[in-house]
Amino acid sequence: MALGPGDGASHLAHDVLLHRGFGGADLPRLRVLVAGHAALAGLLEPRRGDFVTAMDAVATNAVQHGGGDGTLVLLHRGGELECRISDRGPGCTGAVLTDLTPRPGGAPGRGGLWLTRLVADRLSVVPGTPGTTVSFAMRLG
Repeated sequence: MALGPGDGASHLAHDVLLHRGFGGADLPRLRVLVAGHAALAGLLEPRRGDFVTAMDAVATNAVQHGGGDGTLVLLHRGGELECRISDRGPGCTGAVLTDLTPRPGGAPGRGGLWLTRLVADRLSVVPGTPGTTVSFAMRLG
């Protein structure tokens, strides 16, 4: 959805580039789709590769810990490319959100959000009941 300059909300203008449900088997195709849309939106390498890696990590978390599937929305918002991934799992606790460092010894958990925080210009994690929505963005150019 794009908002026009005369509607009083031009600062909120954004374009939905991709809106797609996914499960584990869909992740390889999702990586290709997001990489293509990111390139068309103007996200340059190596940041585009980082963006796709972060998307894959968050989507994998949604599949593994969030009920087996999720929804991805890719947005072009001003000078940013934003990815929102939502799931219907049990949700995150505040403790998980305040300490996003990976667990020692390669134990599973938190690595996807930690990686995303490292490469993204903006990250938010919003727990729901049920589910969680993770949004991250990178500046274009």
